[in-house]
Amino acid sequence: MVLSVIAGRLIQLQGIDRSAYAASATDQRLHTLTLPATRGTITDRDGTPLAETVNADDVVADPSEITDVAPVATALAPVLNIGSAQLTAALSVTGRYALLAHAVQPAVADRVDALKLPGITTVATSKRIYPDGSLASNVLGFVNSVGQGRGGIELGYQKQLAGHNGIEHFQVSANGVPIPDGENVIRAAVPGSDIRLTIQRDIQYEAQRAIAAQVSATHADSGTVIMMNPTNGQIVAMAIAPGFDPNNLARANPNDIGNPAVTDVYEPGSVNKIITMSAALQDKLDTPTSPFVIPPVLVDAGSAFHDAETHGTEHLTLTGILAYSSNIGAIEVSKQLGQQRMYHFLRAYGFGSVTGVGLPGEQQGLLPPVSKWSGTTLPTVSFGQGIGVTAIQVASVYATIANGGVRVTPTIVAGMTGPNGRYTPAPPPVRHRVISAHVAKDLRDMMEAVISEQGTAPEAAIPGYRIAGKTGTADRPNGHGGYAGYTATFVGMAPADNPKLVCEVVLQNPRSGHFGGQVAAPVFKTVTSFALRTLGIAPTFTKPPKAKLRW
Repeated sequence: MVLSVIAGRLIQLQGIDRSAYAASATDQRLHTLTLPATRGTITDRDGTPLAETVNADDVVADPSEITDVAPVATALAPVLNIGSAQLTAALSVTGRYALLAHAVQPAVADRVDALKLPGITTVATSKRIYPDGSLASNVLGFVNSVGQGRGGIELGYQKQLAGHNGIEHFQVSANGVPIPDGENVIRAAVPGSDIRLTIQRDIQYEAQRAIAAQVSATHADSGTVIMMNPTNGQIVAMAIAPGFDPNNLARANPNDIGNPAVTDVYEPGSVNKIITMSAALQDKLDTPTSPFVIPPVLVDAGSAFHDAETHGTEHLTLTGILAYSSNIGAIEVSKQLGQQRMYHFLRAYGFGSVTGVGLPGEQQGLLPPVSKWSGTTLPTVSFGQGIGVTAIQVASVYATIANGGVRVTPTIVAGMTGPNGRYTPAPPPVRHRVISAHVAKDLRDMMEAVISEQGTAPEAAIPGYRIAGKTGTADRPNGHGGYAGYTATFVGMAPADNPKLVCEVVLQNPRSGHFGGQVAAPVFKTVTSFALRTLGIAPTFTKPPKAKLRW
């Protein structure tokens, strides 16, 4: 009977339950280890790293091996720069694993190992760092604690940067020690691709420095600078103030970690007048010297409209309307166009659609169809109120004029280098003509008058260079159906007769001065002067045309 019981048990173990026990044995003998892929590097246009992954170490503990917690915590505290009370709490948990410090520098890990504390060890890992701190941080974004992109390029190109993790199966002995000659089955990790941006590091730095200083000086809520190459749509700089340091997210203000250049929608103000003027020129309704009578007050659709400064009846040309930034003049021009043609040109320049720059969170702005326009929509839109745009959309409008009337999709990624080391440039940007080259030239000539002593932005002038541009001072919606504060803007191009750069400066709610020519134009001058020198762009040594502002 005993032998029968033993035989039955053997049949159960070796026959019926054989597969289950074999699988359990395999699970005990074979272990699986994830081999993390190295995240790709993000560089500027010249290959200088802006975000990269470096070797680091986690400091971990096995609390079960520590009999006296206090001296261990005291020894680790100055090395890890963590309070001894915090370490004591971490070392006092039950179990066999406690993470004391994540991704410390190798030098710190070496100091921890040198202490030879019981139950304390270091484990190799990696860390995402941003060598220049806050430089281009609003463009780059950041990664979370597990290395996933959560903003900017890091988020928008998460798949390309992340690569693919590998897997390693290895055998262990009964006490859990890896067997060197055990059967390993490995799927190698594939590193992420490196991304090269169109940003030029030095110009980006100067743009951030200048806009941060002006935000502070004018007590503004925020500021943005966008510099583009109009011929290829490449963004040379995109600076935001205030910014943040992605190396130290714990101290970052959550309101500062986005990218308002593509996400914030605001009313553009008088910088929109260039679209009104270009539409009238393109439709051959006017010329730069067409005469207009500008009354002190214009009543249209039951509303009274004024210019920024009180004046009597004036006789201005189309160029004069732009140079003096007359709201009434812009309304008179828009009445020649009508709603449908005005809407057509707003759409042609890209309003109401994302630009396609490829940054996450980009907004399309607010441009209602003509069927929803009221009687006052056309006059207000003519001088940049009643619609919503982003800074990148406005920069694209002026880049179109600088590029002879051809709109080029803005781009910020120049190309990628794959795991095989091969660099692949980004696809060519989409191009389409908005206005004729002749009209674009007329507009540039008209905008040079804005920079003159008679215009609204003499502060934007750069000695030796021909500069064309436009100011904007828009009322800011307060969210309750009214307005409070201002958006101050200046957008310009250099050299005016052969534009190589377009630079836009936007200040939101400046409190010490609010006119675009007063607070935004000086930043344009500073940043553009630096960029012209850095890129070796020489003056054209030509003379600007003589502008006729009055008749």
